[in-house]
Amino acid sequence: MTSRYPAISADIINLFATRNTHAVEVAVLQPADPFLDMAGEDLRRRIFLTESETGQTLCLRPEFTIPVCLDHISSQAGTPRRYSYLGEVFRQRREGGNEFFQGGIEDLGDRDTAEADARSLADAHALLALVLPGQALAITLGDQTIFEAVLAALGLPRGWRMRLARAFGSAPMLQAALADLANPPRNGQLSGPVAALVLDGDVEGLSAHIAGGMEAAGLSASAGRSPADIARRLIEKAELRSVRLSNEAFSALKVFLAIDVPLDGAVQALDAFASGAGLSLGAALEKFAARAKAIEAHGLPVGTIRYDAAFGRPLDYYTGLVFEIAAQNGDRPLVGGGRYDRLLTLLGAKTPIPGVGFSVWLDRIEALRETAP
Repeated sequence: MTSRYPAISADIINLFATRNTHAVEVAVLQPADPFLDMAGEDLRRRIFLTESETGQTLCLRPEFTIPVCLDHISSQAGTPRRYSYLGEVFRQRREGGNEFFQGGIEDLGDRDTAEADARSLADAHALLALVLPGQALAITLGDQTIFEAVLAALGLPRGWRMRLARAFGSAPMLQAALADLANPPRNGQLSGPVAALVLDGDVEGLSAHIAGGMEAAGLSASAGRSPADIARRLIEKAELRSVRLSNEAFSALKVFLAIDVPLDGAVQALDAFASGAGLSLGAALEKFAARAKAIEAHGLPVGTIRYDAAFGRPLDYYTGLVFEIAAQNGDRPLVGGGRYDRLLTLLGAKTPIPGVGFSVWLDRIEALRETAP
C-alpha cells in the first residue's frame, strides 16, 4: 500500500477480506469499445481515450465493473465468485480531480438474485458504517425490471420501451422522452439520401453513408457513437414519431414514476398502483418482494431505505436493482451499485452469468471524515 492510497484503504481491504471476496487487480489501460458500447452516455463523454500502435482504441480505466467482468471471463474462473478491488479510476469530472480512488465488490454467478442483491447492499452499508462511524445515511433504491415491466404492461411498442429504459437514470433524458411520448415531434429535416435510408429502415446502408461522411469530415468513429449506433438511433426516432400513448396509459406512467415510499411499504404501493391501473407486474413484483425480505433479513433499516420508482443510475448495463447511498442531506452519492445480468454475455461469456456490485467514492468519504466533529 503506497502513500498515494487514501488512509482508509487498509480498513476497507480488511473488510473485503472478511466478506469472502477475491482481491483482483486489473490493468489501468483498457480496450475502449466495451465502455463506449455499454457504459452509457454519461460515462462515455468523460472517458480519456488513446490509441495503440496497431490502431486499437484504448482508454484509461474509467470504472471497475467492466474490467473485472472481462478479467473473470478471460480467467475462466468458476461461479459463484465475489471479487473486490481498490484502485484509481480516470474520468473527467465537474467537481474534484480527474484521477480518484474507488473500491467495491462485484458478485458474479449467484442464482439467488434476491439474496445477492441484499448482500451487495449490506456490504456497501457495512463499508460506510466502518469508515464513517455515526454518520446518518440515506439509501435510495430503484428497479429497472419493475420499470420495464410497467412499460410492457402499458402496451408500449419495443422502440419506446428501449428509449425509456435507456433514459432511466437520467432525469433530463426521461423528461424529454416523456414529453416526446405525449406530443410526438414532427420529422426533422434530413438530407435526401439519409431520409430515404431512414424511411427504408436500411441500417447497413445508413451506417455506411454516415461512416463516409464522418471520414470525409475527419471525424473518428471512436470519439463517440459508432456509425451503426447513429443509424439505429435515427431509424428508431423515425419509428417513435409515429406512436402516441393514450391519455390513460400516460397518466398511469406518471403515477408510477411518482411512487417514492419507504422500502417496507413499497410492495404494497406497487401492488396498489398495478391494481388501480389494471396492470399485472407478475414476476417482476414477486422478485422485488423477495429482495425486500432479503434486505430486511440482513438487518438493514427497511423503514428508512426509500424506493423511488423514477430512480435509476446512468449506466446502460443495469438490468434490475439500482441503488445509491449518500450522507443524510448530502448532495452526492458515496456508493452506487446495481444488477447487470446481461453484461457478461455482452462482453463475451459463453453462458449467462448474473452479476451485482457496487463502487464507493473514497475521495468523497475522506472529505466527510475531514469535516466530521
